[in-house]
Amino acid sequence: MTSDTALLPVSEAARRAFAGTPDPRFRQIITALVEHLHAFVTEVELTPAEWEAGIDFLTRTGKTCTDIRQEFILLSDTLGISVLVDEIANPKVPPATPSSVLGPFYTHDAPEIEQGGMITKDVKGELTYVHGTVRDLQGKPIAGALVETWETNGDGLYDNQYEVREEPDYRGFLYTGADGGFAFYAVKPVSYSIPTDGPVGEMLRAGARLSMRPAHLHLKISADGFAPLTTSAYTAGDPYIDCDAVFGVKPELIRSYQQYDPQRHGALATKPKFVLDFDVVLPPA
Repeated sequence: MTSDTALLPVSEAARRAFAGTPDPRFRQIITALVEHLHAFVTEVELTPAEWEAGIDFLTRTGKTCTDIRQEFILLSDTLGISVLVDEIANPKVPPATPSSVLGPFYTHDAPEIEQGGMITKDVKGELTYVHGTVRDLQGKPIAGALVETWETNGDGLYDNQYEVREEPDYRGFLYTGADGGFAFYAVKPVSYSIPTDGPVGEMLRAGARLSMRPAHLHLKISADGFAPLTTSAYTAGDPYIDCDAVFGVKPELIRSYQQYDPQRHGALATKPKFVLDFDVVLPPA
């Protein structure tokens, strides 16, 4: 910082302090961040006590994070930032399947299952058969695509919300067949409250906001030569479909669950109560 810069108003001085940043993208981001933060503080006339409360909130948010809980992602989700970043990164390319938020409950330890396998061990909920086909924009099946999935159990809890988590459950991954198809057993999703025992919960209560998410099943699909997709199937008719706490619902992702009918859906070795059809279209990378 030059002596001339030091005599400038603090907002301008802070912005110019990053003028020599070598990485142009980092320079763009940090400069804009400084400008918007200073504009925010000026607009609301932030007091020292409110500044301290904000620092404390962010500190406690960080301390709430663990290997299997990401409170900062939850904060980003509930502020609508996650959806905004996702929409910017994944513009609509009809007829590609729209994306949705990853959420804070994705893990990297899901087990591999076979086609038609089960992602749950205790089936706490209504057994559901999920199937679909992964295709490209021209409708050609994509073989060997990685399909990852995760959901809550019938009590509305993810496996990593339990104090004791011996092994991953209600999650798994598989690969599409030569016809681009995938199929697995899950349970019918239920609506649930996001965790409210941390700083994010405090923020929601202070803002008189609901903490509920509509029932949904997460899917993450990737294949060589195609843009990876993180999406969800949201349950039609859910009471929270129009007031999702993390703003993740898109009309194109709302699906209806059908009662299992052997004549309509074919004979299955394990009979489910419901069937969910969820075809996916991936755009090129």
